[in-house]
Amino acid sequence: MEIAGRHLPEGSWWDWEVIVWDGGHLRLAAGHDLTYHHGLEVVFTAPGFVACPSAFQDPVFREPTAEETARLRRALGETPPVVVAFEADAGGPAPVSCLVAAEGLDILPGLVHRHPRARERPAPGPADWPGAPLPTD
Repeated sequence: MEIAGRHLPEGSWWDWEVIVWDGGHLRLAAGHDLTYHHGLEVVFTAPGFVACPSAFQDPVFREPTAEETARLRRALGETPPVVVAFEADAGGPAPVSCLVAAEGLDILPGLVHRHPRARERPAPGPADWPGAPLPTD
């Protein structure tokens, strides 16, 4: 599999999700099951245009079409150094077309263990209280 002329390492990159999206970076995590860990991160530096769902499966990366490149040129005033286009399963009846434009791209392989999400944690109990009981009077 290839993204913007760069090969992804061998692996099962079925599940993908956005784990960071701030003004400076768009970081995607990928793996065969993102519940407990992921094995790949794709980091876009200075993303100028992002059109993709927050989670998706089985992306098929491709070259951007002339129409997509023209759309970016109109929106950004220029063609960015990195343009990534792909089709992915986002849970709907048909694949969704995605487009990301950025100043840079890094592909970071390596196992990253994931902590349970806050919504999956049990409610705090008495043993979790951070100090002595509060007075009730």
